[in-house]
Amino acid sequence: MWEAAISLGVSGLIIGVLLAVAASKFKIQTDPKIPQIQSVLPGANCGACGYPGCAGLASAIVEGKAPVNACKVGGNAVAEKISGIIGVSAQAIEPQVAVVYCQGDCDLAEGGADYDGIADCQALNALGGTKTCAYGCLGLGSCVTACPFGAMYMSEEGLPVVIREKCTGCGICVKACPRTVIALIPWDKEVHILCRSYDKGPVVRKYCKIGCIACQACVRACPQKAIAMDRGTLAKIDYGLCDNCGVCVTKCPVKTIQSYGKKVESVAS
Repeated sequence: MWEAAISLGVSGLIIGVLLAVAASKFKIQTDPKIPQIQSVLPGANCGACGYPGCAGLASAIVEGKAPVNACKVGGNAVAEKISGIIGVSAQAIEPQVAVVYCQGDCDLAEGGADYDGIADCQALNALGGTKTCAYGCLGLGSCVTACPFGAMYMSEEGLPVVIREKCTGCGICVKACPRTVIALIPWDKEVHILCRSYDKGPVVRKYCKIGCIACQACVRACPQKAIAMDRGTLAKIDYGLCDNCGVCVTKCPVKTIQSYGKKVESVAS
């Protein structure tokens, strides 16, 4: 019996030594830059960069698979710190903010059906939604739930609201919206045509009091020629040309166009 115990102990010791030697031989050397980069990243682990958390991004940057400015949340300040660690220059990041392109809340948009399922926009969208508009916000707040920074909330009227001061431009809410009602826009752009419906004007009038009716008053009025009709039924702004003048806001007869920078009263053209 003692011989068996001793034999087992010796075998365990030999196996332990062999494992230690193997671990030492095949040990993966971690580049010291990886923990350095990880220490300057925000630590939100939001995945907006496309990698599994901040550790994954740090490894990708060191391996040359991701640029030093890949962290949207950290912005230019973090990119500069990473540049110092890596020893390469970083291209400046243009700050962005999420914009909800729908104003058709429960008071302004016509309802079409009732829903008594899980509070998830993907599930509701698969059933067609509860509003007559097939392009508008579904109103269940999946974007709000997905936002890791608390930068969104649901209004009493049933639409998501972006808290601009908290928004990091990570884009997670954009991915969470099955109807592409949310988009990332340059932070300094204040004027937006808040509608995503491609239905013809007379149809939009029937189900939404504030949707784009394709009157093209904004197209004609824009001094910068920054607005054009998409598919002939929806006015869209070229943000590269827009200078936030707000002329289109004053010309929109149904107040589809809004300015976040200043309050402008809309008048019919």
